[in-house]
Amino acid sequence: MNVIFIVAGSGILFLLAYYTYGKFLAKKVFELDDAKKTPAVEINDGIDFVPAKKGMLLGQHFSAIAAAGPINGPILAGVMFGWVPALFWIVIGSIFIGGVHDMGSLIASVRHKARSITDVIRTNVSSRAWILFMIFIWITLVYIIVAFTDITASSFVGMVSLESGEKVGGGAIASSSILYLILPVIMGLLMRFTKLPEKWAIVIFLPLVGVAIWVGRYIPITLPAFIAPDAATAQKVWSVLILIYCLIASVVPVWALLQPRGALGGYFLYAALITAAIGVVFGGYKIAYPAFTNLSPDGGFGAGFWFPMFPLLFITVACGACSGFHSLVSSGTSSKQLDNERNAKPIGYGAMLLEGMVAVVSLACVMILAKDSELIKKAPNFIYASGIGRFLELIGIPAAFGISFGLMAFTTFVYDTLDVCTRLGRYIFEELTGLRNWVGRALGTVLTAGVPIIFIFSTMVDAKGNPIPAWRTFWNTFGASNQLLAALALIGITVWLINTSKRKFIWLVSFLPAVFMFAMANWALVASILDKWIAKKASIHAVVPYVHLVLIVLSVLVVIETVIALMKRKVTAA
Repeated sequence: MNVIFIVAGSGILFLLAYYTYGKFLAKKVFELDDAKKTPAVEINDGIDFVPAKKGMLLGQHFSAIAAAGPINGPILAGVMFGWVPALFWIVIGSIFIGGVHDMGSLIASVRHKARSITDVIRTNVSSRAWILFMIFIWITLVYIIVAFTDITASSFVGMVSLESGEKVGGGAIASSSILYLILPVIMGLLMRFTKLPEKWAIVIFLPLVGVAIWVGRYIPITLPAFIAPDAATAQKVWSVLILIYCLIASVVPVWALLQPRGALGGYFLYAALITAAIGVVFGGYKIAYPAFTNLSPDGGFGAGFWFPMFPLLFITVACGACSGFHSLVSSGTSSKQLDNERNAKPIGYGAMLLEGMVAVVSLACVMILAKDSELIKKAPNFIYASGIGRFLELIGIPAAFGISFGLMAFTTFVYDTLDVCTRLGRYIFEELTGLRNWVGRALGTVLTAGVPIIFIFSTMVDAKGNPIPAWRTFWNTFGASNQLLAALALIGITVWLINTSKRKFIWLVSFLPAVFMFAMANWALVASILDKWIAKKASIHAVVPYVHLVLIVLSVLVVIETVIALMKRKVTAA
């Protein structure tokens, strides 16, 4: 079968969902109201609360939530379980769970004066639940930063060999990335002080991103041997440099970096989707990878298929179908920039469906490979970049540029997420400690970006004692904690709907997804503890099972607090 039927069919389903289920969410569930002033308009402090036009905010929000998740996760899941299970979960999850979660988090925050989803829980559940949730989130943010920093750094030291014998080195990607980060700063300054309109800023600076990719090949950055004598050390050094960038980016005003880089990155990522569409439509690629893998020994759908696919499929795909991190972006930065409630539909629900398309495209990069292809053994970012490179060759663009383009698209996703994560970690620290001055900003930022260094510099090994990358070590931890965070956010949205909506049973729209995500994520965490701790296979990293136990306890305590709050409300109402 041609891969076009899968990708096009998925796109049509997402489009139908936007105009049907998205409309239902906007009108019946969240009751969007144009007449209500948003916090961005009402407060507008020029630092965190800054109204943004729909196009700019959509680009920024999309590039912030997408990150490495919809690339890494679907590729890993497709390789592990086959493309059919991964595709099914991406489409169903994005439409009925991820989209509800994202849009609900955004509008709930807006209705609570752009306070975070944690404050929504404090208002609608209890202060104890709020503290537990905040701690849970901060731990999750640390793991997101560890996983995404390490895999981005791997792009700067890796090497892709093309069939022609030409090589694309990580030094070129590093150079292009640095140039890319400079461009939005200049763009932001021009828009701020010369009043350069957004559309002209995009027209000027978007082509310069292509120039940055092209120039990077001729000025590759290679770390000196005395700093990084080998590839493993070089990757760790790059990780530290990326974290230093996060320190700086998370404290500067949003107009100086976050908004222009988000808009620029968003359009760049739209270009990546268009590129993939070209490849899918004109490439004539056939599906070569198996629809199902990990089948039982007799070739049927026995224990070897259903388990461990349940629950690992759902935490491996991660952001490609649903992501708790999105609730932090929606309620942490996007809600402070939403200029009109009606835009919560394209930015909250629409961006999640766009991310679902990114996930489908990423999965397509696996589908066109043979099961015995050498690329299958590569890191997901290189599988994705190679697929994009093949697509671009169809319109006469050299494969080397295409692969650089793919890797830059990948790192563009991640940059947005990393500095947003650090900014959100700073917000959490400020809220928990009450230090809302420069001391709180500095301490919160340093802790959020500094703790991941401990894990990045730890030596990770598998059960046989072989070294493995940090991102692979923590991917399942990130996935499980991220999905559990989504479940807890959906619980908060459910309680808010119960407290505010006049429609009976409308809260089931968020409650049923919450139950499913809670079950899958905790199942995965328990399975990990049994495998790595009780079975004494904790050679990957000794701290992992303990962190998993903490996450389980915190999530259960939040649920208990929620039940208590609902019971009190019922008694009071009676």
